Amino acid sequence: MFHPHVHCVVTGGGLSLDGRRWVNSRKKFFIPVRVMATLFRGKFLAFLKQAFLFDKLVFPGKIESFGSRDRFSAFLSPLYKANWVVYCKPPFAGPEKVLQYLGQYTHRVAISNNRIIKVEDSKVTFKWRDYRDNNKTKLMTLGAQEFIRRFLLHILP
Repeated sequence: MFHPHVHCVVTGGGLSLDGRRWVNSRKKFFIPVRVMATLFRGKFLAFLKQAFLFDKLVFPGKIESFGSRDRFSAFLSPLYKANWVVYCKPPFAGPEKVLQYLGQYTHRVAISNNRIIKVEDSKVTFKWRDYRDNNKTKLMTLGAQEFIRRFLLHILP
């Protein structure tokens, strides 16, 4: 179920070379998705490698070994060969609706209060949805530190 993804707003055009006017893209063509996938993969992995080289990445616990140059390189290597999926479409109801949707998506909390069932004895019990088991709602109890660690993973930079 792990599938990291990025939502982007891409304009349907750009500034003219002299920077004085807007040039719309053609109605039926904007960016070939294969080119976009290749460019995004290259840029993303280049920035990831740069972050590694400047010690900006943290590898705690079970992934500590990825902090070594050899292990990190072995991890990155197949990512350069993998096909990255890009899905690009025009907005359904116009650009305002896209920005409204993304605003809600980026400003919601990682877990709403109604999903937290109990906080007691340095443990947090909350509801979660198990997509592998017919979308059933289940309860999980975590230590407070682990709960906070997971919560922080969902906060946008």
